[in-house]
Amino acid sequence: MKYIDFDPAPCYTIKKRTKVFAEEPCGAFFRGGFAADTFFAEGASVMYKEGEIRIPSGCAISGLFSRSGARVDGGRIVRSIAVMHDRSNGLGGGFAGYGIYPEYKDYYAFHVFYDDTAAKQECEKFLERHFDIINLSKIPTRKVPSITDEPLIWRYFVTPLPHKLSDSQLDEREFVARCVIRVNTYIPGAYIFSSGKNMGVFKAVGYPEDVGVFYKLDEYAGYGWTAHGRYPTNTPGWWGGAHPFALLDASIVHNGEISSYDANRRWVEMYGYKCTLQTDTEVITYIFDYLMRKQGLTLEEAASVVAAPFWDTIARQSPEKQAELTYLRDTFAPLLITGPFSILLAFDGGMMALNDRLKLRSMVVAEKGDMFYAASEECAIRVIEPQLDRIRAPRGGEPVIVRLRQQEGEDA
Repeated sequence: MKYIDFDPAPCYTIKKRTKVFAEEPCGAFFRGGFAADTFFAEGASVMYKEGEIRIPSGCAISGLFSRSGARVDGGRIVRSIAVMHDRSNGLGGGFAGYGIYPEYKDYYAFHVFYDDTAAKQECEKFLERHFDIINLSKIPTRKVPSITDEPLIWRYFVTPLPHKLSDSQLDEREFVARCVIRVNTYIPGAYIFSSGKNMGVFKAVGYPEDVGVFYKLDEYAGYGWTAHGRYPTNTPGWWGGAHPFALLDASIVHNGEISSYDANRRWVEMYGYKCTLQTDTEVITYIFDYLMRKQGLTLEEAASVVAAPFWDTIARQSPEKQAELTYLRDTFAPLLITGPFSILLAFDGGMMALNDRLKLRSMVVAEKGDMFYAASEECAIRVIEPQLDRIRAPRGGEPVIVRLRQQEGEDA
């Protein structure tokens, strides 16, 4: 039995229904003197060893997308993720909706967490210096007993001030991205967690179905939705650390653990990104933004970087394909994501589902008419669409990409 002599994160435990569950950090970390494979039942002095209690296999993700652009009630994605309740532990849940702000579709929608009014005042001074604020308000919420210690949650519809944008000599999206990163890095107690046009992220500490009720998602409608139920394995549960993670129009929900995090982080931070949110998933968001927005790669090419084929697989391709894949692997080697993962990348007008190249995390995709679905488990799809036209499990490293009908053939 292995012992570790340092004192890292707290050993969280939770009690759910009639079973006792322990958060994974109790197995990965522990306070000095306890075995690394020992778990504690809530309110009990007995220690449970690994294998004596059920540990869920990781986070839950779900997504739906209407190719026709028909707007879908946010309550549907809440029902989908709720079926996978046991894959999360109440330390984070969240959603991203696309097409939800048609009346403000030409403006960037900033969703912001504030620790206190001082942080709010400082952030708003920054925003007023750089943006024309078209509308601002608290994000509507309702009281949910399980959602506690909420920060101040505000929403701003903004557009860059023309003279600030001109003086910066940046394109508009780069200007906005830099402003978001600056707030999140240098204004203590302020965190812009959503910054795209006609989309929004809603997240909190709690089970995802409770988070959906908290944010009144049944009152929103969009053509695309993603959802996440968190089961953190290396990092604490806090509001900013819940999924999705977003920058501009792109957002990520992720099930897995990124063992290449530090190499990935060092690369993206060389290009102006800052990883400040205490979770490995944040870096995935920045990797895709860097590859696609800054380097101009297609979705398929970006997928071939983060889930790069093995060299023996590349060797079996045509000479032209070998040259392409070798270039991507060599040029962007530090952005290969190692470790198990399944992700949903949502963006303006589309969605991509992707597994790690060994498919070490479950994911299924399905279709019904114009609707596309993806989830960690089939049941999360069947609960909202029992009769499907097609359903399958994608291969490891295989990107499954859908777009609005009018955008098919285009890249994000």
